[in-house]
Amino acid sequence: MTDGGSLEERLAALVDEARAAGSLDALCARWDELVRPRVTAGEAAGRFGMIGDSPKLRAVFDLLERVAPSDVSVLVRGETGTGKELVARALHDYGPRKAKPFLAENCAAVPPNLLESELFGHKKGSFTGAVADRPGHFVAANGGTVFLDEIGDMPVEMQAKLLRVLQEGEVRAVGSNTTTPVDVRVVAATHRDLVAMCKEGTFREDLYFRLNVVTIELPPLRERPGDVALLARHLLGPIGEELGREVGVSDEALAALEAWSWPGNVRELENELRRAAVFCDGTIRRDDLSERVRAEA
Repeated sequence: MTDGGSLEERLAALVDEARAAGSLDALCARWDELVRPRVTAGEAAGRFGMIGDSPKLRAVFDLLERVAPSDVSVLVRGETGTGKELVARALHDYGPRKAKPFLAENCAAVPPNLLESELFGHKKGSFTGAVADRPGHFVAANGGTVFLDEIGDMPVEMQAKLLRVLQEGEVRAVGSNTTTPVDVRVVAATHRDLVAMCKEGTFREDLYFRLNVVTIELPPLRERPGDVALLARHLLGPIGEELGREVGVSDEALAALEAWSWPGNVRELENELRRAAVFCDGTIRRDDLSERVRAEA
């Protein structure tokens, strides 16, 4: 305590004064500027396992902070390489199910005839190659989180089966006549326009509404000013460890990297840095970058 009251009381009074004067937004902006952790040498700006400090990414961080403690289904939208699985893992790791399993499946990478088995399991002998019972992701992750990447690529017939699982809270393995209760949080992700797909009849509207309780839009790297440099310096640490030597990056190279549009986003940036690190003399310079990146700059 001080003569002017506790810090909490003084802060509350300041907020009331700013609200009465119509300047609360300005005060909040100044507060964020003062208390947000600064980036120092050797550190990387970011939260939830993601690197960046651009306004659009900070908005994602703020939304994650509000949504992660809940148990609602979340749909993550964003271009390829923007970090959709990182968002799913953050929702799990900072949520009430963090002590339980997190299992992910890319719906575009599994043949349609095997996707049901991967998600819901199968009984021994239910099809060729089923040499033993298998629980499937929903049973194995019971109490935890199932991340369904590229949900827009899931066949329509599988969409109906997934909807039933979400509605009933139980799964039936391929070849089984019984159901198993499950309790999982579902996080889905896609780079497709699911609203347009619903109109076309290629994605079930009822499933869309079931998955889309909250939507998190991940910005592409080209809309995150300043984050390329932060990401580059962060990524070069593990890249250098892979190569067995330290790898730096020049200001000219960073300027060229910032100028490129990054259609493959963070994944493309990482690949570009790994390639340049192989050829550089210890510091990535502009000439070490691929021709397309240099041409853009």
